[in-house]
Amino acid sequence: MKKANLTSSLLAIALVSSMLTALPVQAQTSSTAPAMQSDQLYKAFGEKAGLTALMDDFMVRLLADPRTGPFFKPSNQQHVKEMLVVQFCMVSGGPCTYKGVDMKTAHANMDITKGDFHALVEVLQVSMDARRIPFSAQNELLAKLAPMHRDVITVK
Repeated sequence: MKKANLTSSLLAIALVSSMLTALPVQAQTSSTAPAMQSDQLYKAFGEKAGLTALMDDFMVRLLADPRTGPFFKPSNQQHVKEMLVVQFCMVSGGPCTYKGVDMKTAHANMDITKGDFHALVEVLQVSMDARRIPFSAQNELLAKLAPMHRDVITVK
């Protein structure tokens, strides 16, 4: 059971991180909008409390969506949320450090497709909109998470 929970947690982190590459959000980033400095992105998301609230909303939506629900229903959702908060905190310039398994190892045998990845990103965008996270902050976070897709999508 622990292995299944870890696998689901890693899938969530990797899917969120990696699915962010091919969506229009990146293309909409304005070249005139300056990148946020150090912990400014972390602050734009409401720091740890804001990230926790985002992940609470996100998990509800992931479970409800027929495209993403099957990945998350058998998991320890609380653990998945906690791991996502840590990863988003770290990536956004907050004081957290992710100490989990690397994404490539974690997703090597999971058969994750681009479609799976994109569905999760769509759900994340809806959650960020619902939390009224500024569009520029959303884009910056997605851009920071995007490179992980290479380690997560295992089905071409």
